[in-house]
Amino acid sequence: MKLSFHGADRSVTGSCHLLEHAGKRILVDCGLYQGSRELAEENGEPFGFDPKAIDILLLTHAHLDHCGRIPLLVKRGFRGEIIATPATRELARVVLLDAARLQEEEARYRARRRQRMQDSEGGAPLYTVLDALNSMEFFGRKAVYGESLELAPGLHATYYDAGHILGSASIRLEAQTGGGHLSVVFSGDLGNAGRPLLRPPVVPPRADAVVMETTYGDRLHKPVAPSIEELYQVLEETFRRGGNVVIPTFALERAQEILYVLREGVDSGRLPRLMQVFLDSPMAISATAIFQRHPECYNPGIADWFRGGRDPFRMPGLHFTNDTADSMAINRFSGGAVIMAGAGMCTGGRIRHHLKHNLWREQCSVVFVGYAARGTLARSIIDGAQQVRILDEDIRVRAGIHTINGFSAHADRDELLAWQRRVASPLTFLVHGDDQVMQSFAARLQNTRVERPQLGQTFDL
Repeated sequence: MKLSFHGADRSVTGSCHLLEHAGKRILVDCGLYQGSRELAEENGEPFGFDPKAIDILLLTHAHLDHCGRIPLLVKRGFRGEIIATPATRELARVVLLDAARLQEEEARYRARRRQRMQDSEGGAPLYTVLDALNSMEFFGRKAVYGESLELAPGLHATYYDAGHILGSASIRLEAQTGGGHLSVVFSGDLGNAGRPLLRPPVVPPRADAVVMETTYGDRLHKPVAPSIEELYQVLEETFRRGGNVVIPTFALERAQEILYVLREGVDSGRLPRLMQVFLDSPMAISATAIFQRHPECYNPGIADWFRGGRDPFRMPGLHFTNDTADSMAINRFSGGAVIMAGAGMCTGGRIRHHLKHNLWREQCSVVFVGYAARGTLARSIIDGAQQVRILDEDIRVRAGIHTINGFSAHADRDELLAWQRRVASPLTFLVHGDDQVMQSFAARLQNTRVERPQLGQTFDL
């Protein structure tokens, strides 16, 4: 059995791993690089393997950095089967179509810029909406948590709830070999236990090797309850100053979790009953509707809400803004509004317009509730930039900037260590983390050989 690494190697985005056994080539995730321009340009480079030769793609979850290059994979010749949980399948359709639309818009922008600047830079989008639609045709069997799927004679895969986002999974592959059995676990992205919506991660059985994420492998998260209190305090203080609260929001899970927390604050009387909350993200709006169809992914209390016909996200002042005109109208609110928009790392989408209108106002606040990769606008603001460039304008940073990491959908250092100890693998591959973070995490691991693969590196198992 061979295992090779083609993304998220000593970096956080672009997850892509290839397992070869008994003549079968199994790809685990095919994600998009996100962050700096240099990373984005890597998306168009060769995969490091022949897409036509891949038999099966196992998808852990629907975040763009895990599924975002699937349309390109198909465009370049993949004709195999994509396997995912039912919720991941639905969310991936929304995510890929949105990514394709944004890439088409960016390509049109570059074309106009070339005309103005007489510049040769730019080109076609990585893939189009049609490419994204075509890729959905290759989604085949639906994985059910805990049930074994035969990929080939003597090769099986089992999905386990990773507790990261709706439908997310860790995947355990077990193969018959000449000497018995060989098992490999791919962690996917592991969830932060104790969050209000999803169940905690399920740890797969012991494995001979494990490929695990290390996004927050060097730090601990603030507990959820103090994080909720901190968010409420930021809202109260900002409203007293007469400003808005802008929350760059990941469309999957984070948007729904923040809506739930805001609704809880309104119901308890902690937040104003008629507080105006705008979910200004067509993708997040679509994802929220999908959430209602998958109670199997929730902790029991939230599942009962959905089964009883109640909506745990709804509150009196909530507005879903799909149309561009409605999005622009939000800027008429100079204070008292909560504006949630994507992208979570501020790399595109409607959030840039809201930052342009609010970031320079000292009455306002910007609250970051998720990971921000290096090279992104979000990271620049978090790191203390005094001025940033948004939509071709230089904007002063005068709003209050807050980072609340207790809402993270990723496990922290101690949760990752506990998960790895329970999988009890004698061989651990660290991926999906900055190199310094991996080094810090690796130093804490015991009773396992640790590898930090480089891009394109191959191992015999």
